[in-house]
Amino acid sequence: MPPKRVLVETSSRSRGGSKGVFRQTYDTLTSAENAPVVRSIAVFGVGVAILASSWAEYLLPPMN
Repeated sequence: MPPKRVLVETSSRSRGGSKGVFRQTYDTLTSAENAPVVRSIAVFGVGVAILASSWAEYLLPPMN
């Protein structure tokens, strides 16, 4: 009787079908379960950018 073959998995780095770091990050950011967190971070970033710019002067009350 011939011996049975045993399949040994190779490491994920040596396989050609593995995803890269940027693709994994993109998939994580665009997944449906992470959408509220990504949106809130984006809105916070936009708010900080507006308050740090010269457009923040429009929020000040007029000086008489």
